[in-house]
Amino acid sequence: MMPAGSRVSGGPAGLVAGLRRALDARLISLALRLLPSQKGLEAALEVYAGVREPEGVRESLAAALISKMIDRAASKLGVEEPTVREALSLPYVRRGVANLMGSLAEYGLTRPQRFLAPLLVVWDFTKRCNLRCQHCYAGAGPEPAPDELSLGEKMEVLRQLDEAGVPALAFSGGEPLASPDFWPVAAEAARRGFYVSVATNGTLLTRSVARRLREVGVRYVEVSLDSPNPEAHDRFRGVPGAWEAAVRGIRNAKAAGMEVGIATTATKHNYREIGDMVDLALELGADRLVVFNFVPTGRGAGMADADLSAAERGHLLEFLYGKLVEDNGLQVFSTSPSYAVIALGEVEMGGRNRVVPTHFADLPVPAGGGSQAVALAELLGGCGAGRIYCSVEHNGDVQPCVFLPVVVGNVLRDGFERIWRESPVLEVLRGRDSPDYACSSCPYRYVCGGCRARAYAYHGSVLGPDPGCPAVEVAPAAGGSATWVRTPSHLKGQGADG
Repeated sequence: MMPAGSRVSGGPAGLVAGLRRALDARLISLALRLLPSQKGLEAALEVYAGVREPEGVRESLAAALISKMIDRAASKLGVEEPTVREALSLPYVRRGVANLMGSLAEYGLTRPQRFLAPLLVVWDFTKRCNLRCQHCYAGAGPEPAPDELSLGEKMEVLRQLDEAGVPALAFSGGEPLASPDFWPVAAEAARRGFYVSVATNGTLLTRSVARRLREVGVRYVEVSLDSPNPEAHDRFRGVPGAWEAAVRGIRNAKAAGMEVGIATTATKHNYREIGDMVDLALELGADRLVVFNFVPTGRGAGMADADLSAAERGHLLEFLYGKLVEDNGLQVFSTSPSYAVIALGEVEMGGRNRVVPTHFADLPVPAGGGSQAVALAELLGGCGAGRIYCSVEHNGDVQPCVFLPVVVGNVLRDGFERIWRESPVLEVLRGRDSPDYACSSCPYRYVCGGCRARAYAYHGSVLGPDPGCPAVEVAPAAGGSATWVRTPSHLKGQGADG
């Protein structure tokens, strides 16, 4: 990731070449010969960061190679060495960097980047839930599913994710806080060095629960809130008082010292209220507002008519980006891959300096750095289903995405690393140039790629088009413009060969 004021210049090709020189795959390969695993790279980074002394000659030599490469990279990218060492003192940062290093050694620098392990796994920990939400992708209910993993099996899943080198783990559901197994597994995940987060409906987030989350090592809590209007939220969630309990849960999580996000799924029922949701998030002191793409799957399959049109989605994403760059302390994201395209257009046409290549990160770009913004967005690649993230279901099944119900294996039966590296479905999702891929001729295919879950929900194919994509010219609504996204000049005229 390039900081503002980076010394690397020369457009996308220059940036890619600079990254390739900075992150020397030859040195990584030499280190891997000495310590032939992701864990070996993590150990070398641990030594570099000063967390501990090397154990043996091989680890000492590998750490020296890694140190040489990182110091060179820091110099080329204009980052101070102490800043790098401080960041690498965190175990999940080391794991993410080791993942990137190993991936560069294995695959080289690609568009979008291929990874040896997902950067994030969302674990749908249980199907048990105390609410009855209309759009629930998991079809959760009051009782756990009969095939839910035992506590011992859940610990085995965790061990495999650790061994694979996954940096971040998000517990979801159902309602993860409704499962008694959540606490020992979350504590063990934090002990193993994962960045641990929880997605919850917030109703069980009492003061004592919030404090306990912090104590076991949870760093981020994301609470679902569908409307600034209590009655509308309760109606959608199926339980009176759900809004009040969720808001109370947000306040409790903030008081416990955790980062807190608010998650809202945008539909025709609530998208005009998103501005009020931003105001509410600011009032509650939330760190992040994430506006989710609606995907008609699970119980949501019966409400496809509530999906936004291309025009509505385009206007909404433009509005969200405008709120993001206000710099008022609130990160405003969308899970729509088209958000990255909106940002690129604004960087060039509006003089903005923020790009959002994924739904969980925004990066600064230097003044006039539109070409660098494009290169960064293409490397991180928009839709991450099966590429930078995947889901593990309550029974150990692996899916490319929580919203994409295609089972590609089972952790206990097939092994997580084998599934990630060998699944034909995941392999298909990682390529953006196949003629069978609906977006293969789109100039935004590396930046966005279209939501693969929406493509599957509407067309039954992970390679289908994402309906309602705003990154195209559409018929104008009454009194509206026909063009919802302006093409950055760096992408104009690009066809299937980029």
